[in-house]
Amino acid sequence: MQKFNNLTSNAAALPLINIDTDMIIPKQFLKTIKRTGLGKNLFHEMRFDLNEKEIPDFVLNKPAFKNSKILVAKDNFGCGSSREHAPWALLDFGIHCVIAPSFADIFFNNCFKNGILPVTLPSDQIDELLKFAADETNSMTIDLPKQEVCAANKIYKFEIDPFRKHCLVEGLDDIGLTLQKSEKISEFENKNRTETPWLY
Repeated sequence: MQKFNNLTSNAAALPLINIDTDMIIPKQFLKTIKRTGLGKNLFHEMRFDLNEKEIPDFVLNKPAFKNSKILVAKDNFGCGSSREHAPWALLDFGIHCVIAPSFADIFFNNCFKNGILPVTLPSDQIDELLKFAADETNSMTIDLPKQEVCAANKIYKFEIDPFRKHCLVEGLDDIGLTLQKSEKISEFENKNRTETPWLY
């Protein structure tokens, strides 16, 4: 998993509540178990019309925001069915951080497991950031070690679980955490092979 320390990008504003996982990645695109290739279908029903043509007014279709790495949204982001494809699609599109007043629990947990930083801020601060992100020339910086969002020379502090922060900074997913114990795992396997050879 890619390490997350500091991220500077223009931010895209999506001022909607209850953005569910089916909006993020519709069910017809869940046939794959690969983490790549889903970005092209991110927010498919909002990005494309019935003829599969881009809807120009949708924020991520606008030239200024097509490469945004930060998304600012409203309450209850990632609600609905629990599909890990949702953070996969966001990450494959290039979104590395989502800022919102609240997140659905399963989506929130899945973000950390896939290298996406979900930042929770109060609604009044989100409203400020949504206005800021509406400017096509905006630039926002996420400083994870300092736990800060910097926009227009204003700093917004956010809270994060220390262990989850450590995993993002070090780029450790569940497999990476396990591999940190590879020496002890090998020691156990070697000892176990000697003591119980019939298992092998």
